[in-house]
Amino acid sequence: MINRIIGIGNALTDMLVNLSNDSVLTQYQLAKGSMSLVDSQLQTDISKAVAGYPYSLSLGGSAGNTIRAMARLGTRTGFIGKVGNDTTGDFYKQALLNVGVEPYILRSEYRSGKCVSLISPDGERTMVTHLGAAADLQASDIDPATFDSYDCLYIEGYLVQDHDLIRTTIEQAKAHGLKVAIDLASFNVVRENLDFLRSLVAKHVDIIFANEDEAREFSGEQRAIDALHYISQMCELTVVKTGMKGALIKRGEEFAEVGIMAAAKRVDTTGAGDFYAAGFLSALSEGMSLRQCGTIGAITAGKVIEVVGTTFGEEVWRDIFNLRERVRREQYLF
Repeated sequence: MINRIIGIGNALTDMLVNLSNDSVLTQYQLAKGSMSLVDSQLQTDISKAVAGYPYSLSLGGSAGNTIRAMARLGTRTGFIGKVGNDTTGDFYKQALLNVGVEPYILRSEYRSGKCVSLISPDGERTMVTHLGAAADLQASDIDPATFDSYDCLYIEGYLVQDHDLIRTTIEQAKAHGLKVAIDLASFNVVRENLDFLRSLVAKHVDIIFANEDEAREFSGEQRAIDALHYISQMCELTVVKTGMKGALIKRGEEFAEVGIMAAAKRVDTTGAGDFYAAGFLSALSEGMSLRQCGTIGAITAGKVIEVVGTTFGEEVWRDIFNLRERVRREQYLF
């Protein structure tokens, strides 16, 4: 049973830019829907190129989004990350505390990291990330005693580019009896780290989240259902998100196909996968069925795509809580 979840990921602040067209993606040869790691100068150049477009700032980072949303859903959570010795780093740590996340935040001599999220008119987001201090998180920073208070480690897929960090962290978590969950994060990250990821999943990962593109890259299968079956042979629980069709979920011989929150108005897909994982894992921690877990994941994802960024008010959270109660009573299932 999963009750207490600690995440590890890039501690980033998001700059969310609403584009009127995709010309900047073409100009800088950015694959729509991808995440690219860039140096500070290129990120600055892209930021200048979109100057004048509406934008907002919020806390970001894939695992950070998931862990903060889970905390709001009532799950006990912690987060491991690294920020700079600057006001942005202070803000990041305090924001975790404000929503009930136990912060295991280390400090770096580098400035805190930032992600410029370019939001296309159709709501798709393309991320240009300068990790800064977040990239300074090293295997030697991880204190094994941190895992004593938790029973599941949730890993941001973007971190797999640092093989030593991820391998060491997972081995320490496993030594403390934790289950390991990972979100594959981005198709290009999967492609660039395929052999390492396959070995990691086969040996250590219990729960895996992937969208269709990531699942195809990981499995080599073109159909989502075939990718699901391929991945499910390697881990305990597999979730393949299929966009507007919903998600395919498999645990052993148990299978569920769950739809989406059809009424959701797509404004910005930033954080959709992160919030899906949050809803799913929070329901799983309560012992709900796969269909219930998938439905609550779809609800939280559906709510976050209706806003720019990953922050919304108490009224939206109350709506989520009310819908969750209906799912618990099996009165509202997709």
